Amino acid sequence: MQFDRKRRRFIALIGGATAFPFAARAQQGQRMRRIAVSMNYAEDDPQSQARRDSLLQGLEELGWTAGRNVQIEYRWGVGDADLNRRNAAELVALGPDVVVTSGAAVTAALLQETRTIPIVFVNVFNPVGAGFVQSMARPAGNATGFTPFEYGMSGRWLELLKQVAPGIRRVAVLHNPIVASRSGQLNAIEALAPSLRVELTAAGARDPNEIERAVTAFARVPNGGLIVVGAPSLAIYHDLIVALAAQHRLPAVYPYRVYVAAGGLLYYGTDLVAQFRQAGAYVDRILKGEKPAELPVQAPSKYELVINLKSAKALGLDMPPPLLARADAVIE
Repeated sequence: MQFDRKRRRFIALIGGATAFPFAARAQQGQRMRRIAVSMNYAEDDPQSQARRDSLLQGLEELGWTAGRNVQIEYRWGVGDADLNRRNAAELVALGPDVVVTSGAAVTAALLQETRTIPIVFVNVFNPVGAGFVQSMARPAGNATGFTPFEYGMSGRWLELLKQVAPGIRRVAVLHNPIVASRSGQLNAIEALAPSLRVELTAAGARDPNEIERAVTAFARVPNGGLIVVGAPSLAIYHDLIVALAAQHRLPAVYPYRVYVAAGGLLYYGTDLVAQFRQAGAYVDRILKGEKPAELPVQAPSKYELVINLKSAKALGLDMPPPLLARADAVIE
């Protein structure tokens, strides 16, 4: 009888490994749950590490610990559309209980593979327009999550740029032309430009070569500034974009904190790292039986302002004291 029990236990373990071949196994008497995570950055990127750690912290705060009662499988897209599709197919084939995604391209790839496995997305602009959810309040499908900001706040980037560099007359708006969310952000900036007496240039770029050509061409005429719209596909090249802005002495406003950490002048946007911790709470609710269709997509209630004084000094800019007083963080 003892031999039979051991034999049955061994067969059960082998069967579980075949269905979802992760190394960690559940403790005796506990059901091991399965989470897949698909990121749009490289695995060794500091942003990837920070977001992964934040997700794990959110899960652990709610009692989910990797290797004890949850298995987690990661994939890294590095901005490659083909790789995103392969990653999506691989993760869906593993049959997870829920998938956490970062960015619209990664989320779209997952939704092409499954309309049944729950998906919690982070850093997706306009998920209704993208067709990921039916509405913000009632997603209705198998996906829900967190959006970094609403389009209307994009005009604030131009206001901030004029505050820190009043002399600018021309502004390039760097965007990825194949990203659908760019139009909403551009429209909000364009609506404000006449009142600030700024001439806008929509600078489309998809890869490092196009980014360098666009910024270099724009910088040939003086009195210019730069706005980088929110797009994970551009943020992958944050080091290059910040270096080009510094090289051409362009005051610039950025949508993600990673830019100012790399030496950029000004960031105004959402704390995406914190949103991954919130995503952990949605994963918890789904694992406990709630449906993505009934979990509203959440937009941020607060935006961060971070100023890099070292970059301001290099550009010869004096930061307005009221702006410094309002900043959430100042990099010396």
